[in-house]
Amino acid sequence: MRAIKKPNSKLALLTILATSLVAFVPMSFAKDVTPLQAWQMINQQALVIDVRTTEEFNEGHIEGAINIPFENIVEGVTQLGLKNDDNIVLYCRSGRRSGIADNALTQAGFINTANAGGVDALIQSKP
Repeated sequence: MRAIKKPNSKLALLTILATSLVAFVPMSFAKDVTPLQAWQMINQQALVIDVRTTEEFNEGHIEGAINIPFENIVEGVTQLGLKNDDNIVLYCRSGRRSGIADNALTQAGFINTANAGGVDALIQSKP
């Protein structure tokens, strides 16, 4: 006679728990763009935000950019009165901090943000 296999209750519970957690993980729609795509957005009146430190910004930045350090990005754009559908291009030295800022804005409900990456690549690709 064959034994009837009992379902593994620990495995079933673990599967349910993992599935439930995935439902609560915030989704990010932040996007990286090429420097040329960033310039297209900038030429269409996107707000350009340099998320580097004030000292880095003062050493040189994209003309017309404003400075909001990445750790203050959500508070900074809120203080400016930006709407969640305003076009925003972010950059820093390498793209890492602007990526973090882009994710923070996306999670705060901003839908038209873009990480343009590093300032040098952006400057070199200006049309």
